[in-house]
Amino acid sequence: MAEVQRHAVGDVTLNYRIDGSGEPLVCIHGVGSYLEAWSGVVELLKESFTVLTFDLRGHGHSSRVKGRYEIDDFVNEALALADKAGFSTFNLAGFSLGGLIAQRLALTHLGRLRKLVLLSTVAGRTPEERARVLERLAALRAGTPADHHNASLSRWLTEEFQEKNPEVIARLRQRDAENDPDCYAAAYRVLAETDFGGFLDQIRCPTLIATGEDDDGSNPRMARYMHERIPGSELSILPGLRHSILIEAPLIVADLMRRFLTAREAKHG
Repeated sequence: MAEVQRHAVGDVTLNYRIDGSGEPLVCIHGVGSYLEAWSGVVELLKESFTVLTFDLRGHGHSSRVKGRYEIDDFVNEALALADKAGFSTFNLAGFSLGGLIAQRLALTHLGRLRKLVLLSTVAGRTPEERARVLERLAALRAGTPADHHNASLSRWLTEEFQEKNPEVIARLRQRDAENDPDCYAAAYRVLAETDFGGFLDQIRCPTLIATGEDDDGSNPRMARYMHERIPGSELSILPGLRHSILIEAPLIVADLMRRFLTAREAKHG
């Protein structure tokens, strides 16, 4: 893997890495995560793509910024890193919160995008789904990252994967324990309160939507909702998987992404 680098965007210093060579690809991780969440996928794609991964503000080794976060903070910082990498246009993949950031970037800076990949992300929440995620936000604010981790593990990964990969689970637990509770909650608020469902028909670039069949939060209903609204999009529901498809199934995700991103467009419209 390439050396980690640092880049200041205003008051925020971002930790990032560029791997591989080929078409530019920017990958955005989920809430409470870090750039290494993409490592399994990057390892499989770096022969074909120049991949930019980074720690969002408040995450990993980027600045632990206090206070309220807005989705456009994340968008602007992602664009600043794309500029730094020399990507005038690029493919964009976002996982979970990263998928919301990617949706927002597509809605505000469509001209920068070649293709869009939305993984395990949300749009068009029902009132019940909105209530559930706001309950999780309240629980997160009241408890600790460890409480949240314990409550979330089986939403993220299948029991079979957990049993077979104790070292991965131990590493996830360790990384979660290192999260700053205020930063985690600030990012989680953006995830909980953001929904671009009503605007998705404005996304006019080739788009792939994928989610785990058994993902309780970023569920297949929402994936279908996005697919119905984003013109010409492709949909893939991944059998037997829950939320953390980057960790549990990097081979499947990388194959999907490679096929989609390298396909020549049959038509333009």
